[in-house]
Amino acid sequence: MTLSRKLRLAALAFLVAGTVGCDQTSKLAARTALRQADSILLSGGLIELRLAENPGSFLSLGAVLPEAVRSAVFTVGVGIGLIALTGYLAWRSRIDVIRFIGLSLVLAGGLSNLLDRVFQHGLVTDFVTIHIGPLHTGIFNIAHVLIMIGIGIITFGLWKSRPRDTPASAQ
Repeated sequence: MTLSRKLRLAALAFLVAGTVGCDQTSKLAARTALRQADSILLSGGLIELRLAENPGSFLSLGAVLPEAVRSAVFTVGVGIGLIALTGYLAWRSRIDVIRFIGLSLVLAGGLSNLLDRVFQHGLVTDFVTIHIGPLHTGIFNIAHVLIMIGIGIITFGLWKSRPRDTPASAQ
C-alpha cells in the first residue's frame, strides 16, 4: 500500500511535529528538573533520570573528537542527511506505509537531536537510563527511542516483504 503525495506530506508533518515536540518538551523538563538533582529513581530503581549533556552521538560516540570535527559531522553532516531523507519521504512516489513510518520516526528523532545541537551549543540532552539487575543501558533520550523504533519498523518491513521459499512441487 502506498500513500498519495498530499497524504504523505500531511502524515510526515504531523508525525515529525508531534514527535519532535514531545522529545523537545521532555528534554526541557529534564534540563529544568534534573539540573539541581543528582538523579531521580523511578519504578523501584528500574528507571534512572539523570541529566547529561552529550557532545557525541549515541552512547557518546565521537565525544572526544575536536569540536570543529564534531560540528561538521554531527551538525552539518546530519543536517544534510536529514534534508535528503525529508526529500525522499516527501517526493518518493512509491513507498510502502511501513517503510514510510519507520523512516519518518528516524527523521523525527534525528531532527530533534539536531535541534539540540543547534540551540544547546553542540550538545544533546540525554536523561534516561534503564537498570535491570546488574545490567543497564547507556543514557539516552526520547529521540533515540524514536530512531530505534523506526529502525525496528523498517527491519520488520524488510523481513516481512522478503521472498519466501516455496516448497518443491510434489512429483
